[in-house]
Amino acid sequence: MVRAGLKHWRVQPKMLFSPDFIFEQERVAVFIDGCFWHGCPMCKKCPSSNTEYWTAKISRNKARDKKASAELKKDNWKVVRFWEHEIKSNIDRCVGKIFLTIS
Repeated sequence: MVRAGLKHWRVQPKMLFSPDFIFEQERVAVFIDGCFWHGCPMCKKCPSSNTEYWTAKISRNKARDKKASAELKKDNWKVVRFWEHEIKSNIDRCVGKIFLTIS
């Protein structure tokens, strides 16, 4: 983040929905959603055992993510979400999206 020129961000702030990091002055919350834990439609990684448990767990995570975004937006925060695979495959694109959001 520093090398990209992004400044004034905090990692894992103590706030209600725990974004991965925030830009407090700009009121931007950034989440990096793990493909497995948050049910990435592109990666579709679901264990072959205990499928009912994992399907329900991932569904709850997705519902929590949706609620977190809605609540933060209601409180005048901009929310940016990335999938884990997006960060790994094209970090520059992700940083660019953050730049656009905080501008």
